[in-house]
Amino acid sequence: MSSRTRRLLLVRLSHLGDVLHALPVYHALRLARPEASLAWAVQPEFAGLLRGLPGLVRTLPFRRRGGARAWLDLRRHLRSFAADWAVDAQGNAKSAAVTWLSGAPRRSGWHPSLWTEPLAARVLNDRTAPLEVDGPLHAVRRALHLARHLAPEVMPEDLPADLLALNDHELAGAERRYEELLGQAVAPVLLQLSAPGDVRSWPVEHQLELLRRLDREGRDVLVLSGPGEAALGRRVAEELAGAPRLRHWVGQRALRELAALFRVAGARGARLVSVDTGPLHLAAACELPVLGLAGPQDARRTGPWPLPGADSPHRVLRAPEPLYCAPCLRRHCERPQGVACMEGIRPEAVIRALRD
Repeated sequence: MSSRTRRLLLVRLSHLGDVLHALPVYHALRLARPEASLAWAVQPEFAGLLRGLPGLVRTLPFRRRGGARAWLDLRRHLRSFAADWAVDAQGNAKSAAVTWLSGAPRRSGWHPSLWTEPLAARVLNDRTAPLEVDGPLHAVRRALHLARHLAPEVMPEDLPADLLALNDHELAGAERRYEELLGQAVAPVLLQLSAPGDVRSWPVEHQLELLRRLDREGRDVLVLSGPGEAALGRRVAEELAGAPRLRHWVGQRALRELAALFRVAGARGARLVSVDTGPLHLAAACELPVLGLAGPQDARRTGPWPLPGADSPHRVLRAPEPLYCAPCLRRHCERPQGVACMEGIRPEAVIRALRD
């Protein structure tokens, strides 16, 4: 990197899990050039997660559904920041447009073979080498490959353990929130609800049955729902109002607040049950062990990190009956009988996995 570089722009617009996966790239850049001002182009709903990062001077908002006005606003922010080095950590046509609009003389990113839309990589004038892998490539490995290219002097062990840099005030607030919700409970189960309509979702009936069984077993449980699952969260809280060991946090929004709660819960022996969604990756980043429920998605690509294995606290559960089409990586299921790969994960199998 040129000694004249003073303003670095990281482009990773969405989604929550993908923004989290880009954090190693951010920290590698920060460690390699601590004197540089860093900005991050990101959708507004994820910007709050980043505001505690050391060295981050600005987030440049891109309103995904804002039409032409969103692009004009983003261009104004980009020109105001005037990056001299832009790093595309997303790898598609939209991020390439942002990288190009930044006006940065140096534009870095992955080799086109690692892009979802390879032709868009033409905006780059600095690319990684191709990456030869035996099997699916996890998003974190992909990020580390980019980080090694951008900052070869920074080793993976140099990256901070707490990639979100949660501060003492946030953690103290999470301690109070934990006690409000769960008292002095040790080793509770946290369930992140998944609302119908997403092919990755677990059937609502399975979620309700799991909660009933956990309550009968005397397990302390916290049921979580974000803005997209708030209606389901209210329904679950109403239907299971008589269950004494269940607690509910409905419509939770603040991502750093949730991250701090995950950090505190992990220290108290908790475990999160979740499908492949943003909170699963947030929990893994905060050292909260995860039991992931996987169907159409491939955990080897987007499962909790570090990948389940001997040295990982995480585990992934799939339907016991193998399906020819799973994992399909699709956003819509074409099977007329429904998403069998998710329906086949039974509540009793989740119970057994939690007991292990």
